[in-house]
Amino acid sequence: MGVSYKKLWKLLIDLDMKKKDLQQAAGVSSALIAKLGRNENVSTETLVKICTALHCDVCGRYYGNGSIQRR
Repeated sequence: MGVSYKKLWKLLIDLDMKKKDLQQAAGVSSALIAKLGRNENVSTETLVKICTALHCDVCGRYYGNGSIQRR
């Protein structure tokens, strides 16, 4: 079973965010966003950055108030 980031993309839709918004909020590169788009493996550090930016945990539970701090 491979990696799937479907829940991440669903959360972005729910938050009305684009991939570019995620890139800026998490402080990651466009190449990393492309890896996510291809369902490739990324480091745990990267997942933590994304979860911190989106106010969720690695299991996909959202705990934010709907507002994202953009840099």
